Amino acid sequence: MAFITLNKENLKHNYNFLDQLFKSNKIEWGVVTKLLCGNELFIKELIQLGMDEAHDSRISNLKTIKSINPDIQTVYIKPPAKRSIKKIVKFADVSFNTEIETIRMLSKEAVLQNKTHKVVIMVEMGDLREGVMGTGLMDFYGEVFELPHIEVTGIGTNLNCLHGVMPSPDKLIQLSLYEQLIEAKFNKKIPFVTGGTSVVVPLLLQKMLPVGINHFRIGEMLYFGNNLFTEAPVVGMKTDVLKLHTEIIELTQKPKVPTGTLAENPSGERVTINPDDYGKTSYRAILDVGLLDINPAFLISTHDDIKIAGASSDMLVIDLGAESGAYKVGDLISFNLKYMGALSVLSSDYIEKKVI
Repeated sequence: MAFITLNKENLKHNYNFLDQLFKSNKIEWGVVTKLLCGNELFIKELIQLGMDEAHDSRISNLKTIKSINPDIQTVYIKPPAKRSIKKIVKFADVSFNTEIETIRMLSKEAVLQNKTHKVVIMVEMGDLREGVMGTGLMDFYGEVFELPHIEVTGIGTNLNCLHGVMPSPDKLIQLSLYEQLIEAKFNKKIPFVTGGTSVVVPLLLQKMLPVGINHFRIGEMLYFGNNLFTEAPVVGMKTDVLKLHTEIIELTQKPKVPTGTLAENPSGERVTINPDDYGKTSYRAILDVGLLDINPAFLISTHDDIKIAGASSDMLVIDLGAESGAYKVGDLISFNLKYMGALSVLSSDYIEKKVI
């Protein structure tokens, strides 16, 4: 059975690296936990490291975190759906918002639950995902400040998540200026300018981050240690906190070219034949993981002699070349993962999760 491991020492190393980086720059931060898909085993490891603020896009995951430690501040990081308002007020201390009508509903529900619900207003800065347009921001905040049981705790933005728009000092200065204008107009204090995500950390490392940005929410860099500008590892961070382990369930020397009439496979793909492969053979191994669990494009091989040949719903085929080497049936083949690959694997009920 394939399984994914979380290396607790590597996680601790990356957590401490980031914690020190933010503290030395007087920046507060929270951990984005959505990648972990509510897995209690992995979440407990983060809590033991000192996580006191968890960001997630699934209410059920925030509920799990609250059940483990009710003192952790939980943050719902996408615009709330109308049908989720009651649960969001119950399990999320903070929510990211872009619609005034939604915040009105949060206010009414917070009154009913006798709670103060905190909101961060997200601003559109060019990536065209969620965010209030800057031209309507003053009127938006003016209405929100009047709502009972709602506390405006921040202004924020998301970049790079949809169209790949990269953060820049100019964009983050603009976000900080919005905060200053709102505070001046309404005589209200907005504690946090949360312009920081994993993709923004390189600006901080290069001392290019505007001073007004005082809050980060970090997921990808914590788990993978990569600079999202260069796609290279950040010096001093670990890149293999998470690793997928699969088992060889068949190992056979087979022709390199399929035989018979070729049509689309169930994934809608058509095989392209390399004429140079006719008459040749190679050793092909089948692994106990498939498209149901992960897209092979999100796998990073840790073995130079392995090439991914293809995948079906529950099996992944790898090509070992002309020699089978030291591999045999029952051996484990491990892969590092890209972010979306880890997300798929961690959301699968068919993949065992282990801490090492």
